[in-house]
Amino acid sequence: MYVPPSARPLDAAELELVELARRTIDANADSGPDEDGIHTMGAAVLAADFRMFSGVNLFHFTGGPCAELVALGAARAQGARQMKCIVAVGSDGRGVTGPCGRDRQVFADYYPTMRVVVPTPDGLRSVVAADLLPLFQRWTPEAGTAAFDASSYDEREHRT
Repeated sequence: MYVPPSARPLDAAELELVELARRTIDANADSGPDEDGIHTMGAAVLAADFRMFSGVNLFHFTGGPCAELVALGAARAQGARQMKCIVAVGSDGRGVTGPCGRDRQVFADYYPTMRVVVPTPDGLRSVVAADLLPLFQRWTPEAGTAAFDASSYDEREHRT
């Protein structure tokens, strides 16, 4: 299993974020083990100002929103502009799961330096979002798709 070079053990705020995501899905899941449900994943995001926001997925055969995107939308709706970390947790004790490909691309495009909690052979680790996509290219409304240059990324662009 590939583990990105930015991987590090979780800090106290990230551990609290995992717990918030777990509590969120435990309180809102609509199915039991081995049952299909509409709300089966919970997510939590930590904003730069250390506020935490959570959300649950809305499964639909057309590709309903993942819990991570719901949590990011909730954060934005409540005034958060910069994100520090995000995590998703499955219902019925499935624990932390890594983001799907679409979510990885969204994270990399909008929050490339945000940390993402993922399971690894060494336990839960926090990694930089851009490290989750090999040969990452970043899309922006202004420039389209281009190679990612971390030195040119300005987190302040997400404040407004």
